[in-house]
Amino acid sequence: MDRCVVLVDAGYLLGAAASLLAGESSRSRITIEHSELIRQLRERAEAETGLPLLRIYWFDAAPDRRPMPEHRRLRVMPRVTVRLGALTRAEGRLVQKGVDAAMHAELSELARNRACADVVLVTGDGDLLPGMMAAKDYGVAVHLWAVQAADGDFNQSEDLVAEADERRVLDREWITRSVQVREAPLPCPPTETHPEFAKILSASQPATVPDTPEELVTASVAAAKPASKVPTPKEIAAGIASARPAAVPPAPSLLRWSSDRGLVERQGEGSSPSDTIPTLTQLTTAEQKWADREEDITTVGGDPTEVGQVFARRWTERLGDPGRLVGLWTDYPRVPHRIDGELLRYAARFGLLAHKDDQIDEHDRYAIRAGFWRELATRVPGGEALTLD
Repeated sequence: MDRCVVLVDAGYLLGAAASLLAGESSRSRITIEHSELIRQLRERAEAETGLPLLRIYWFDAAPDRRPMPEHRRLRVMPRVTVRLGALTRAEGRLVQKGVDAAMHAELSELARNRACADVVLVTGDGDLLPGMMAAKDYGVAVHLWAVQAADGDFNQSEDLVAEADERRVLDREWITRSVQVREAPLPCPPTETHPEFAKILSASQPATVPDTPEELVTASVAAAKPASKVPTPKEIAAGIASARPAAVPPAPSLLRWSSDRGLVERQGEGSSPSDTIPTLTQLTTAEQKWADREEDITTVGGDPTEVGQVFARRWTERLGDPGRLVGLWTDYPRVPHRIDGELLRYAARFGLLAHKDDQIDEHDRYAIRAGFWRELATRVPGGEALTLD
């Protein structure tokens, strides 16, 4: 049937929105205008699928599956159906139970009964992957929506991203139309104590009279001692630090491993211009980290040479001063050890450098580094003169 359906994992949508706007995933940090949020979801779903909306399914959790006030408001809205899982406490934190299973069952049932032609999923949980694959097998087009993650952590399963037919991101501008950061409550001013209560509270307690000589001696000693404060671990650490002599800087390392020359002697950290160049991690903001992850999953194919080029492109663009890279060519083809380690860790995300036939594929390593140098050669003054085979 030519209609679209929206399935919303409220825990993901609102938790990710709170992380984006307030810096933490607690939903208590945000206020939601539910009617406006539902209107936005409906309009965007109809615009992107080109089909009228059948229904929005809102999946959330509540203690004992009893609807909270927000669920009561939602379930009386037109074209909105609320499905509740259980909200339980495990290991000191609240977790939802049954929400993923309910979404999976609803998605499979809608697709099996051909109740819709397109399904929009607002979720990040990879547990929904079997339901997504089943819906596709029944001929349903699956649209996956993500919430922009500003904290740098990718907030969706890569398997879901790979399996979806279409994918969109709900950015900060879209979210703030219906979700706002909750203002911190002002501290309550101190209230005056009732006069009668003040008299009771200010009345001194009768002193305890020692019954035995031993108690008398103990009371006398305790009275003579000044009240001692138990120091905190921070105060103890500060006291120990102040008692220590001035810290002596560690001796510079004289030996460093090079993949092509083995252990080589160096004059110490910072002696080479390449040792002072910041790494990509140091140059990357939280929002850039999230955008990089998006690009890695949706655009980068994973070819070793391509991986090296992508890494080098990001690094040089954020460094902003190609002149600082000129000194690297003196060590060509050796990549500075700090940058090289970061480059290889990045390549490992794509399954490169894995053990193949019980051996690490050195060909991939060379291809990754060759891609790194090939990209730098197009961005660094004088780099074009190098022949990169």
